Amino acid sequence: MVTQLKGSGREFPMDLATRGDPAWLRGGGISRVPAGWYTDSRNGTVWIWTQAGTGRHRMKISALIADDEQPARDELLYLLKNFPDVEIVGQGKNGVEAVSLVRELNPNLVFLDVQMPGLDGFGVIKKLLDRRTTLPYFIFVTAYDHYAVRAFEVNAVDYLLKPIERNRLEKALQRVRGMMEASEAAFQKLDRLVHMIEDRPALPSSKLVVKSGSRLVLVDSSDIIYATIEDGVISIVTKDLEGQSNFRTVEELQGNLDPNIFWRVHRSYLVNINRIKEVVPWFKSSYQLKMQDRRETEIPVSRAQTRKLRELLNL
Repeated sequence: MVTQLKGSGREFPMDLATRGDPAWLRGGGISRVPAGWYTDSRNGTVWIWTQAGTGRHRMKISALIADDEQPARDELLYLLKNFPDVEIVGQGKNGVEAVSLVRELNPNLVFLDVQMPGLDGFGVIKKLLDRRTTLPYFIFVTAYDHYAVRAFEVNAVDYLLKPIERNRLEKALQRVRGMMEASEAAFQKLDRLVHMIEDRPALPSSKLVVKSGSRLVLVDSSDIIYATIEDGVISIVTKDLEGQSNFRTVEELQGNLDPNIFWRVHRSYLVNINRIKEVVPWFKSSYQLKMQDRRETEIPVSRAQTRKLRELLNL
């Protein structure tokens, strides 16, 4: 009995298999396997195989195609069948559909046609930014190379010229994989940082007075998610409360809080790093911090603090 590893062009004996591990490829006298990706037809597992003979599970990429031309969508779908780690979750026929599908499906990657009637590819990104949507990675697809500069200005991963060549598509996808792996590592570092802080001996809990409506509420500093200043008034936000502080400046408030936990990410914002839910890549290589309050407020990181964030998370 034999099993075909799709994409390898070779067959390997089924009876050499061991549970779930590609080590069976090295058994039974098979001493050399070509480098590349392989799909085990028994269970659909995708493996990356190197000359050293080691395998690891490849991260799935959920992708959306947005193009107003059906033949162009079909061509790209056909080419993507050669990349089993890419899962097409939807297709849009115009820019408006693309915006809606990105918000609904939250894909990792969008293959975005530049020229579409009504709302073009650049307009799609602007709409998503206006609606404060977490942006996926974009690969622009166009018949004209003069759009390349604009594509990189909006932080596109790559651009592909029609008709699409398989080798160029493969290189573009490799860039996406690298960026996804780097992003995952950055979030892991943030998680480790938070755990390190949590494992430190607890400091005496300081309480702050917050005015909420007609009430004066005592709030533990550890419950503060973030504070912001507008028109000279400092607002404090916790999970269950929003109110005003009697401190006059952010500096004065910051001086009464633990400097290891509260970070001045912007001149108008002070955040509790234990209450950061997500680091959101934003426009022109900047970032926003999505917080754990009920509104999941996204707070901008200033240019100066962005450098510190990159150093901290190796972004």
